[in-house]
Amino acid sequence: MHEPTMGGKQKMPKVAKVKNKAPAPVQITAEQLLREAKERELENVAPPPRQKISDPDELDEYKLRRRKAFEDNLRKNRAHISTWMKYAAFEDNMKEIQRARSVYERALDVEYRNLTLWYKYAEMEMKNKQINHARNVWDRAVTILPRANQLWYKYTYMEEMLGNIPACRQVFERWMEWEPHEQAWQSYINFELRYKEVDRARTIHERFVYIHPQVKNWIKYGKFEEKFGYITNSRKIFERAVEFFGEDYMEENLFISFAKFEERQKEFERARVIYKYALDHIDKKDAGELFKAYTIFEKKFGNRSGIENVIVSKRKFQYEEEVKENPHNYDAWFDYLRLSEEEGDPEKTREVYERAISNIPPVAEKRHWRRYIYLWINYALYEELITKDSERTREVYKACLEVIPHKKFTFAKVWLMFAHFEIRQRDLKQARKILGVSIGKCPKDRLFRGYIELELQLREFDRCRVLYEKFLEHGPDNCTTWCRFAELETLLGDADRARAIYEIAVNQPRLDMPEVLWKAYIDFEMEQEENENARKLYRRLLDRTQHVKVWMSFATFESSNETKDGFERARQVYKEAHNTLKDTHEKEERMLLLEAWKKFELENGDAETIRQVDKQMPKRIKKRRKVTTESGVDAGWEEYYDYIFPEDEAAQPNLKLLAMAKQWKMKQEDESDNESDGDSVSEDNESEEDSEEGTSQSLQIKPEPTSQKSESSDDEGKIKKELVSGDDPDST
Repeated sequence: MHEPTMGGKQKMPKVAKVKNKAPAPVQITAEQLLREAKERELENVAPPPRQKISDPDELDEYKLRRRKAFEDNLRKNRAHISTWMKYAAFEDNMKEIQRARSVYERALDVEYRNLTLWYKYAEMEMKNKQINHARNVWDRAVTILPRANQLWYKYTYMEEMLGNIPACRQVFERWMEWEPHEQAWQSYINFELRYKEVDRARTIHERFVYIHPQVKNWIKYGKFEEKFGYITNSRKIFERAVEFFGEDYMEENLFISFAKFEERQKEFERARVIYKYALDHIDKKDAGELFKAYTIFEKKFGNRSGIENVIVSKRKFQYEEEVKENPHNYDAWFDYLRLSEEEGDPEKTREVYERAISNIPPVAEKRHWRRYIYLWINYALYEELITKDSERTREVYKACLEVIPHKKFTFAKVWLMFAHFEIRQRDLKQARKILGVSIGKCPKDRLFRGYIELELQLREFDRCRVLYEKFLEHGPDNCTTWCRFAELETLLGDADRARAIYEIAVNQPRLDMPEVLWKAYIDFEMEQEENENARKLYRRLLDRTQHVKVWMSFATFESSNETKDGFERARQVYKEAHNTLKDTHEKEERMLLLEAWKKFELENGDAETIRQVDKQMPKRIKKRRKVTTESGVDAGWEEYYDYIFPEDEAAQPNLKLLAMAKQWKMKQEDESDNESDGDSVSEDNESEEDSEEGTSQSLQIKPEPTSQKSESSDDEGKIKKELVSGDDPDST
């Protein structure tokens, strides 16, 4: 107790203060403590000594002590069922049956819904051979808890083990009045079958299939009758099941089981009829297993045609569902048509084709029509190649051309196929008429080319010329057409006509690929060995464009002669090109030209000509420039390569000034590193003056002639501008 003070208040003890809060030099971990406890065996508690009871008084005292402990625990927690069970088990072990019953009854008053309590209670009575008491316990249990199936199972098992079959049957009947789950009915049926009561089992099945009307239960009923040899009854049960479910609730498993039953009875025609009836009435989405079973059946007992019919019908149903869901799914139509063609019935195939082509794309855009138009093409090919009906093929092509909206777009493939079909029918006049109508309605390049190719095969060159003229009237900017027209005249040996065509072509104001046309014209003149004309063409082309590739091609043309005169001409072309490109400020093109020139000189020149080209080669230097985004935001710096040509370097003498300034700066930095840090302020001032004088002296250069003064001032301005913008032209 705390000591009272003078005022009557208790004095609180002083709290000990820890003076040294530093960690101990030796730390003890939890792992070490556990290891030491294990070594010393501190956790091993010795078991209590076994108590031996030697006389009745001591036994009574032991019973009293245990009962008192149980009762005390129950007073503390009456709802603890485990304590009740241990209490009852103790009394049972002491052979105090009445006391054990009393404990169980008291426990049931507390929690009568606890199934384990009922199990233990009944098992105690059965273990002590108190059958009537056990029967009473089970009877009370199933009366209070009729939905607890385990109680019913235990009850019926006890009666059956006792051999009291009527009582067991009576318990099952009481249980069935509650319409339990399927396994309970099956247990009742199995019970009757164990005692050869087939009629009773049949009666139970009759009740069972109406209380639980599932297909599997009807199938079990049919198999039950078949198992005991009642074939007629089994067939009637399957028929009743089909009638019971009707057409609204048909399931494939019922028909599969029914057909397999007939198959086992060697009634193959009956089984086939059942399969066909089911396939006609069940939704095809839910008939996958039915199709599989029917296929296996036909493989076993049918012929080849029967098997193929099953497979075809299955796939046909699938395609029907797909095209019903989306009539514009042309890929599904293609598969459906291929299947129908393989089936070999022209009328059905035509019907499917007519259904397919009736689904015209709702949007008049060519990309939506590409798949659709192939339905017409396949239809026409089917009529021509399979059914050999040329008149019907012609009607298909005509109907297809009427469907296509030619004012918006067309399909040249259809026109050409129609014309080729007429040629195969030996009607050239009709084919020409079709192609003439096509280029009149929609003059496409492919139609012109197809028509011209047809006339070329027929060796009608005059017609080809007329078609080329029409073609060029339609598209005068098409260089490919001009080239092919000229090639045709070249093949026919009329070089003047071909040259005239090329002349008209190159004089057109607009061309899609002029470089192709000029190259073809020059190649034509070279093939005709008209080198002077080719040279004039190069000059005319250079009047229009100064592209470096034109110059290089011109030089290659001149060097192709492989004579001294030809090499000299090529060298003059390179020099002229180099002088011309100086004014364009296209450094990359000049670099390409010089590289090609150097290669030419290495192959055909001498040391002097190679040295002259090397003198004109530029220096490649690395520079930096600012990068800005499209919105004008500064995005940093980027490096790029630039070319400095000798004439550019000569025109910028102040580049040498910049190099000298840079060298002086580096020298000053080296001198400043060698100076000591303890100099006085006056000495610093003197050094500053000296450095200024050195700067002025180092920057002194010779005065240039007056004629170059203005140029040097401009160059100085450029250099200052480059320095301000961040470019470093001397950094390599």
